[in-house]
Amino acid sequence: MTKPLLDVFAGKAPSVPPIWLMRQAGRYLPEYRALRTKASGFLNFCYTPDLAVEATLQPIRRFGFDAAILFSDILVVPDALGQKVWFEDGEGPRLEPVTDMAGLSALKPSIDLEHLAPVFETIRRVRGELSANVTFLGFCGAPWTVATYMIAGRGVKDQVPARLAAYQERAFFSALIERIIEASIDYLSAQLENGVDAVQIFDSWAGILPPNEFERWAIEPVKRIVAGVRQRHPQARIIGFPRGAGSFYRDYAEVMDVDAVGLDWAVDPAWAAREVQGLKPVQGNLDPLALVAGGDALNRAVDRILAAFSGKPFIFNLGHGIVPQTPIAHVEQMLKRIRG
Repeated sequence: MTKPLLDVFAGKAPSVPPIWLMRQAGRYLPEYRALRTKASGFLNFCYTPDLAVEATLQPIRRFGFDAAILFSDILVVPDALGQKVWFEDGEGPRLEPVTDMAGLSALKPSIDLEHLAPVFETIRRVRGELSANVTFLGFCGAPWTVATYMIAGRGVKDQVPARLAAYQERAFFSALIERIIEASIDYLSAQLENGVDAVQIFDSWAGILPPNEFERWAIEPVKRIVAGVRQRHPQARIIGFPRGAGSFYRDYAEVMDVDAVGLDWAVDPAWAAREVQGLKPVQGNLDPLALVAGGDALNRAVDRILAAFSGKPFIFNLGHGIVPQTPIAHVEQMLKRIRG
């Protein structure tokens, strides 16, 4: 039995595109909310295989998506580098900021894969549960995005602390990016070795970088991760998602040795079909709020995406993660519209 999503990576264009959703395991599902109460904190949730396996599988059981994505978080990488990471309920992640060479020196020189053993156990167990036609995706954050959290200690508007560090503390910032690159290569390689079929590199804050800095911090580090992973796993399938890249999506697709490029919802599908899809398979790019809205607005948005990308390699997804207030009925409406 073939896996439709892997067929897209191979250059095929199924008549019905494969579909999965970013953050598909999450708070819009009542079964997830019930499961969440069993963990003492979000990191504990990620590091408890019994819970993480169940969270990974819940959306597959309910909706029959073509891919399952590992239930985890991009911040397990700084956690496994020795940075203090925790999550405040209702407020999101918190980290003890790393802002200079002394702070970087206090971290581990390389990622502690033993610390992440529960994540790899989750992967092995999910692998044994998935049907043969469902692709299993792992992931990590891109170095720029991970660095923004490591420096600011949280997600902040426009990521000013990291942007200033990149300009003013070039040696420190470069060394931090270097540490994250090597950690990400090790982490993604271990995910592949434990059973994922493909991985996605999330660069959620790529869109705030100006042109020269985009090349330096959003393209070059990810190129090195891709090359490092492929050196160990030549057949690795990799999706790159530089959210907010705008016109740089074409440059990204041109120079990045990835198997598909994820598009955010602000990208015009017609433009992306012309400028990006001819270079790489694309993934995206429904506005998560169109999915909240439902009805005719959702149908029109889905149809526009299908009209632009059908006939060439394409994976249907959102332009970013599904939001908690999304009605389940609207996800079902979307699937019916795509799959007929």
